Amino acid sequence: MQPKKSEKVDLTKNSSLYFVIGLSVVLFISWQAIEWKTYKKTYDYEALNVEDDDDEEIPITEQIKVPPPPPPPPPPAPEIIEIVEDEEEVEETVIESTETNEEEIIEIVEVEEEELDIDVPFAVIEDVPIFPGCERVKKSERRNCFQEKMNKHIRKNFRYPEIAQEMGIQGRVYVNFIIAKDGKITNIRMRGPDKNLEKEAQRIIAKLPNMTPGKQRGRPVRVPFSIPITFRLQ
Repeated sequence: MQPKKSEKVDLTKNSSLYFVIGLSVVLFISWQAIEWKTYKKTYDYEALNVEDDDDEEIPITEQIKVPPPPPPPPPPAPEIIEIVEDEEEVEETVIESTETNEEEIIEIVEVEEEELDIDVPFAVIEDVPIFPGCERVKKSERRNCFQEKMNKHIRKNFRYPEIAQEMGIQGRVYVNFIIAKDGKITNIRMRGPDKNLEKEAQRIIAKLPNMTPGKQRGRPVRVPFSIPITFRLQ
């Protein structure tokens, strides 16, 4: 059995028209929504106007000036003026001068210089220490004479340690010592490659004779001296 359709009740007859109308309505609503403008609300305040009627009028009063009281009268002058002599003696304070004269200054400087104990190197001292045998040499040649006598003393007293020879030890020992203000040899220090070589160098320097001390500005001073001693196997 087939259903019968009526042309009057056909629902799809005007569907395209309804679709166009609906689409137009949707587009209109969307356009209105896009074009819709909103404005930010601002709040203003109104200034408070104070009416002039609220001001109180202060009456102007006249100030009465009171004159100041008159100054007191001056005391009466004495009839007789007595002259009193100054009989009190005033003790004068004597301030002694703290300045020193030239003689006192010279004495202080001399005492300080006597107590001063300084070391003057052999290369810059005014009067070098005099090795025994160089007393009659000229002052300008005493430095060279000292060096020659020192080298001669080392060659004369030199002995190569047997232990160092057996071990094949050789090298250079640097010896430092001080010629004291009395001409004696003090503060002997050594620095070398072996203790046996250092002991031999100390023995050689310890056998140096007493010398005439070096002088700076005419006074004996301590004179440090250094010399290398070379130990070489043949």
